[in-house]
Order: sequence, then structure tokens, then C-alpha cells
Amino acid sequence: MTYPRAHLIDPDGGAYHLYTRCVRRAFLCGTDAQTGASFDHRKQWLEDRVLELADLFPVDIYGFAVMSNHYHLVLRIHPERVDHWSDAEVAEKWIALTPRKTDTDITK
Repeated sequence: MTYPRAHLIDPDGGAYHLYTRCVRRAFLCGTDAQTGASFDHRKQWLEDRVLELADLFPVDIYGFAVMSNHYHLVLRIHPERVDHWSDAEVAEKWIALTPRKTDTDITK
């Protein structure tokens, strides 16, 4: 049974252990034994993305681990930090989070 985030996340902040996994025998990183395909490049991509997102949101990353079909992330949420963000800071973070669309993106 699933629960709404409002029931799982303390609005005053806290530390959380998050994890996500691939389904249907998909590989996140490492070498797939069945196909021989290597997905090692994804580990660095995932690490870079986690650190990039941590700079945009009011969180501290305590640690993370990337396995072949899942990853774990331990973080602390600091909602009090957003109280000091100006509208310009929020806009800058949104622009950094969402890539710009180009004419070639639209025609695809």
C-alpha cells in the first residue's frame, strides 16, 4: 500500500534513507550477465546528478551506494533553508533543473 508524501515526510525536516531499483532484470550499472552489455558509465552519471541536485535543493547528502540494479541515498532535508531564498534564487534553481528546449528538441 502506498502513502502520500505528506504522510511520510516530516515538514520540519529529517534524515531519510531512500532507494530505488530497476525492474524486469534491467541493469543500472555493471555488466549484464545475460547480454554482456556494460552499463558502467551510468554510475558516474548518477553520482554527478545526485550531487548536482543536492546543490539545488535544501538537502545534505550523507552517503549513497550504487549497485547493479538499484541505489541507496541517505540524506537530510532542511526545509528552513528555503525560507531565505529570494524569488530570483528560486527561478535560478528552476532554470538549472529544467534544461532549455531548442528548435531541434521541438521538431523531434
